[in-house]
Amino acid sequence: MKTFSAKAQDIERKWYVIDAADKVLGQVAVQAANILRGKNKTIFTPHVDCGDYVVIVNAHKVLLSGNKETSKIYTRYTGYVGNQVVLTPAKIRRKKPEYLLEHAVLGMVPHTRQGRAQATRLKVYASAEHPHAAQNPESVTIA
Repeated sequence: MKTFSAKAQDIERKWYVIDAADKVLGQVAVQAANILRGKNKTIFTPHVDCGDYVVIVNAHKVLLSGNKETSKIYTRYTGYVGNQVVLTPAKIRRKKPEYLLEHAVLGMVPHTRQGRAQATRLKVYASAEHPHAAQNPESVTIA
């Protein structure tokens, strides 16, 4: 038997839509990251970008388990003295609810050139409407 290796020109990309309403953040992120990487395909090859497009809707309704809504923190630092910004998911959800899912999913893809290419195929929307209906995305259910 010979080992199969997928080629970049042979990849057929499909579109998937995930409804994040009343789903746990981590479970949605794992499912999206696996589809972005192409791990749901039988032809998955680690060094070839064989993932698909993922559209996540209802990002503002995603759940966090336990008391993470108030106790978890997201930190960023500008580099200037005194400019460390610490935010909770509750504050982020009010300003930009898409960020919670984007941050979780992008943390699960490789932090390489290939991961950045996969990240461009992630589309997150706070509401139930999205402009990708023309691509006929398949619905993905999360158990």
